[in-house]
Parts: sequence; structure tokens; C-alpha cells
Amino acid sequence: MMYPFLTLNDDTEITHSEMKDDGRVKVYIETPDEKDGFHNAACWLPEYRWEDIHGYSQAEMTRFHQLLRDNAHLIIEFSWDGGVLSA
Repeated sequence: MMYPFLTLNDDTEITHSEMKDDGRVKVYIETPDEKDGFHNAACWLPEYRWEDIHGYSQAEMTRFHQLLRDNAHLIIEFSWDGGVLSA
């Protein structure tokens, strides 16, 4: 299950999974795009391992990486509690 975490001004949605048995949390980022439909990327915390990156520039990925670095502690905490709406 994925839980909402944050919606940015450009309609980018950031969601996260529950805490997996191995202590990891999957963060999924998706931005609507008129040409491509959606741009998306996934990142596993706490190791910050990115996968399935489609449509984002290097500058956008740098911004998302910093956003996750700044908020990983919250995402990991919320992953234990069933998302931000349950915290």
C-alpha cells in the first residue's frame, strides 16, 4: 500500500510505502506531463537507491534527492504509522 506524503505546486505527488520487513521504505514520485502522460521515479530509503526513473531531468532528480534527504526521517516515521494522515 502507498500512502500520500506531499503534493508540490506543479502537481507532483510523493507517496511512500509501509515499512517493509527489511526496514526499507519505497518512495514514489509522479508528475503529470502533457506530452508523456507522467514522469516518475522511485527511491528506496534509507539507502536512497533510485530506480525506474522516467522523464525527469538531472536537475529535477537532484531537487527530489534533496527533498528526500530533508524529509526521510518523517517518511520513515510515517511508514510505521500508516501514513501522514494516521500520524
